[in-house]
Amino acid sequence: MSRIVEITYLGHSSFRLKGKSAVVVTDPYDEKCGKYPRDITADMVTVSHDHGDHNATKLLSSSFIVRGPGEYEVKGVSVVGVHTWHDDKNGVERGANSVYVIEIDGLRVAHLGDLGHKLAQEQIDEMGPVDVVLVPVGGVYTIDAKIAAEVVRQVDPWVAIPMHYQQGGLDAKVFGQLGGVGEFLSEMGKGEVQPVAKYVITVDKLPSEMQVVVLERK
Repeated sequence: MSRIVEITYLGHSSFRLKGKSAVVVTDPYDEKCGKYPRDITADMVTVSHDHGDHNATKLLSSSFIVRGPGEYEVKGVSVVGVHTWHDDKNGVERGANSVYVIEIDGLRVAHLGDLGHKLAQEQIDEMGPVDVVLVPVGGVYTIDAKIAAEVVRQVDPWVAIPMHYQQGGLDAKVFGQLGGVGEFLSEMGKGEVQPVAKYVITVDKLPSEMQVVVLERK
């Protein structure tokens, strides 16, 4: 029987990946991004970098926190952390960022964190095959919509899900200049994409061609 993976958007760069026997949460955020959903639990939490809008791990219950490059495994979920930069100047402006490839029930999901540049070939090689990519698209603190579309093509997934863009709940003083998701959809050659509450996928029923999925914030 196929094992279903359920992807829920918690806002900003935070997602909940629920498999058969484990739950992974990415980049929990502080109040600058609005109120974090209550009663979120996880077997594993990944932190792409040590900024408050990505590392608020105390807001949820977890027995294992992933920080930085390396290989990790909890309850049958394996994670590979790949070193990247938070800017396009080798970290001079904002330091390091970790991309995580999370393999859960056979599905390989790449969370790009606050990636600030196009990927180098060695980083792509280290990531390996990717089924779903969670990609920042808003610019300012990360890659913008145009570069995000180029990165998606570099990674070559079956599904691309945007994150880290202008939306309700964000502190306007901090995130007021973020671009909206529509700019990314345009760069991907998509028209309006109707947001959905969650995305359910199995590794043996992947799309026949690359899809862009926009998730509603929980």
